[in-house]
Amino acid sequence: MNRILSFCLLLAAALLAGCSPNADAPPQRQAETSSTTAPVAVIPPTDAAKSRSEVAPPPSLPASPPAEGRADVARLSNAVATGGRVAQSQELDALRAPGEPTDREQYAHQDDNPVKRAVEQPVSTFSIDVDTGSYANVRRFLNEGRLPPRDAVRVEEMLNYFDYDYPLPDSRQPPFRVSTELAPTPWNPRTRLLAIGVKGYDVPKTRLPPANLVFLIDVSGSMESPDKIGLLKPALKLLVRQLRPEDKVAIAVYAGAAGMVLEPTPGSQKAKIEVALDRLSAGGSTNGGAGIQLAYNLARDGFVKDGVNRVILATDGDFNVGTVNFEALKNLVENQRKSGVALTTLGFGTGNYNDRLMEQLADAGNGNYAYIDTLQEANKTLVEQMSATLLTIAKDVKIQIEFNPALVEEYRLIGYENRVLRRDDFSNDAVDAGDIGAGHTVTALYEIALKGSGGSLTEPLRYGKPAENAESRGDEIAFLRLRYKQPDADVSQLLEWPIRQDQVIQEGSAASERFRFAAAVAGFGQLLRGGRYTGSFSYDEVLTLARDARGADPYGYRGEFLTLVGLARSLDPGKGAEAGQAIR
Repeated sequence: MNRILSFCLLLAAALLAGCSPNADAPPQRQAETSSTTAPVAVIPPTDAAKSRSEVAPPPSLPASPPAEGRADVARLSNAVATGGRVAQSQELDALRAPGEPTDREQYAHQDDNPVKRAVEQPVSTFSIDVDTGSYANVRRFLNEGRLPPRDAVRVEEMLNYFDYDYPLPDSRQPPFRVSTELAPTPWNPRTRLLAIGVKGYDVPKTRLPPANLVFLIDVSGSMESPDKIGLLKPALKLLVRQLRPEDKVAIAVYAGAAGMVLEPTPGSQKAKIEVALDRLSAGGSTNGGAGIQLAYNLARDGFVKDGVNRVILATDGDFNVGTVNFEALKNLVENQRKSGVALTTLGFGTGNYNDRLMEQLADAGNGNYAYIDTLQEANKTLVEQMSATLLTIAKDVKIQIEFNPALVEEYRLIGYENRVLRRDDFSNDAVDAGDIGAGHTVTALYEIALKGSGGSLTEPLRYGKPAENAESRGDEIAFLRLRYKQPDADVSQLLEWPIRQDQVIQEGSAASERFRFAAAVAGFGQLLRGGRYTGSFSYDEVLTLARDARGADPYGYRGEFLTLVGLARSLDPGKGAEAGQAIR
C-alpha cells in the first residue's frame, strides 16, 4: 500500500511539474467548422469537424504550485490511496487528459415555491404542464449510481409521468374533466394536501386526424454516441411504424448547416423513411436556429387543415453556432408557433445535455418535452402515448385557486416553479400557457394549513388585515378556476368549482390510491430537491406509501418507481429510515 501511495504522489508531482506556467490562461476550444455551401442531403462527419463533446486541454498550472495547490495534490493522492470517489472532485479537472469530456449539462435554477399566508396572498395562479422529461432524466442519474442535481428535479414533471386513472370527461366540451381530493399530508399530519387532477378526452391513435410531421434531427459531432444518434434512430422508427397512409413525414437535419434529407413522404412508405434515418451520421458544429427555421418552413408547406402539424426536434440541445442565445431561440419558436405548427422536443444523451433549453423550447412551441434515456421510454412517449404527444385538445390552460383566509392559514404550491403566473395573467388571453394532449393527465398538489391546525410555518403580521368571516363563504376552503382555449381559438373559456370543507378526508389511509401514489411521488421529488418542507420524511416512508398505493401497473412504471426510490435511499443514506427516526 505504501508503494502505491508513493507512486501516486510521484505521479501527481510529475504532472504538476510538467505543466506550463500560464496558469490563468483559459482553455482554448478546438475550432469547429461549419459548412458555408448549399445544404446536402446527408451530412457525413469530416476530419475537420470536431465533436462538441470534446474539450480543449486544461489550463496549465505553475511549475511550483502554491501551498493550496500542494494541498490539492495531497487530497487527490489521499483519495486515490483510500479508494474515494475522486471522479466527482473539482480538483480532477486540472489533471484531466486533453480531449476528455467534461460535464456541461445545463439546468435552470428554481427555488421551491414559498409558503404563503392566505390572508395576505389568497390567490395562486399557474400554467399547467404535461412535460415528463425531468422524471426520465432523474431515472438516468439514479441508474448511473448518482443523485441528480437538484435543479434537474422538477416535481410536476415527476408527478405527470404517471397516469392516475382520473375519470374521463363525459363529452368533448369541455375537453377535460377536473377532479379534486383533500387528505392529510404524509410528511406533515398537521397539514392537508389538495390534489387537483385534469384528464383530457382520449383519441385512439388509429383515429387521429392526418398528421404532417417534420423530424428535425441534430447530426452535429456531439451526437455521435450510442445514447444519442444511436438511440435516436430506433426511437423515431417506433413512431414511423405507427403511421398510416394519410400521414406524412419529412426529415430535416442540422449541423454546421441545415438541409432536408427526406421530402414529405406518406406513412405507407415506411421502408423509405427508415432508410433515410439509417443513413444519418453525426459530425460538425450545431446551428440549431437554422434547423428550426427550416423545419417550420417544411411544416407550413405541408400544412394540413384540421390535422396534426408538428415539428419533432431530437437533439442534446447543445447549440453552438448561428442563433445560440437562449432567449433568442425561445423567441424564434414563439414566433413560429403562430403558424399553427406545434413543437415536441425529445432530449438525448449525457455530458453536454441542455435540459433548460429543451424544456423551455417545448413550452414556447405549444408542445411537450420528453427525455429519451431508453428505447422503452421512446416506446412510452411515441407509441403508448402517441395521441397525447401529437394531438392538442386544449391550449393555454391556466389554473387559479383562491383560498378562503377564514379557513386556510397557509398554502404552498408543490412544483410548477417555472409555470407560476401573475394574478392578472389568468384572464389575459395574450399570455401563453400549457397545452393538453388527447388523454393527457395533469396533477397539481397544494399543501394547506387549515386554521387552528398548528401546521403553519409563518407568523401572522402584527398589523395585517384580519380574515373575513367564514360565514360569508359557507364552508368553502377554496375556489378553483380554470381557463382554456380550443386548439383553433384565440378566446379562452372559464370553468369554476368550489372546494368545500366537507370534502376533507380525515384519515390518510382513506384517501384514494391515486392520491396516495401522487403524494409518494411528490414526497420523493421534494427529497431529491433537498426536502426543505418535508421534515423527517424519509425514502422508506415514500416506499411504504407507494407500495400500498401501487394499484394496477400494466406497464411496470410504478414498480420501476419503487426501484428508483430504493436506489436513492442507498445513494443518500442521510434521508433513510434511521435518519428520520433520529430526527423525531
